[in-house]
Amino acid sequence: MKQAIFLYNKESGKCKITGHIDTICQIFQHNGYNLTPTQIDFTNNPFQNNKNIELVVIAGGDGTVNYVVNSMKSCNLNIPIGVIPAGTANDFAHALGMSNDIIKAATQITTGSERVVDCGRVNGQYFINILSFGVFTTTSQRTPDKLKHKIGKLAYILEGAKEFFNLHHIPLTITTDGEVHKLDSFMVMILNGVTAGGFKLARDASIDDGLFDCVILEKRNVALSTIAMSSYILGGNPKIVKVIKAKKISISATINEPTDVDGQKGSDFPLHIECLAGALRIIAPRIIND
Repeated sequence: MKQAIFLYNKESGKCKITGHIDTICQIFQHNGYNLTPTQIDFTNNPFQNNKNIELVVIAGGDGTVNYVVNSMKSCNLNIPIGVIPAGTANDFAHALGMSNDIIKAATQITTGSERVVDCGRVNGQYFINILSFGVFTTTSQRTPDKLKHKIGKLAYILEGAKEFFNLHHIPLTITTDGEVHKLDSFMVMILNGVTAGGFKLARDASIDDGLFDCVILEKRNVALSTIAMSSYILGGNPKIVKVIKAKKISISATINEPTDVDGQKGSDFPLHIECLAGALRIIAPRIIND
């Protein structure tokens, strides 16, 4: 049988994964995998003694997938990954076409096919879906797990509302594939996928096009900036929301603004960001051509 490891975060989402572990293991066993379930310990690298495994199954949200990818890359490994969405937003899993149903997602992995997708890297730190900074972008780091378990995505909105009391602009120099932009911004999001926190922010992004979508909210007054960003989320094209596609991005700022990668604490400025085309091997649902 093929050797696989099942890394699960029981704190993700509403702790829903814990009741499905035995069933998931049975599904993989019936499909030729010897699956070893292991609860995530964020203080230890799960690959130190697991370098010969043939598949990594991850159950959790984007932050959990981020941790596993960084742990794997630190061991110079590139093992195929299957993602079971068991977090709050699950943006990366949804970009892969994974079902929200845990058991269906497990079956999708056992019957799926391998594809390669892009991965981001900032100052040596990998990310799968988004790097961001500015207003609202570090909300996920501060949102209590208990609140997320209780009300789901709404917890992010309630926590993010507190940002209005600390609203400030950030003077930036952004270089995208050699083109220099100098501006003041309230928020910058660099997306590999389409959504963040469940919101559609990069409308025509793809996780396998070798490019990032850099979404920039330029500084205006608070009311205009809020209206513009709301309009953009709803499908509008306000002038102060810029979208730039790029493979390599460098960002310097006059202040060391906190950054966020996939809901986790990110790197300090200056930021040197690159899209690593095809850097991740993923087991995803088979694409059926009409």
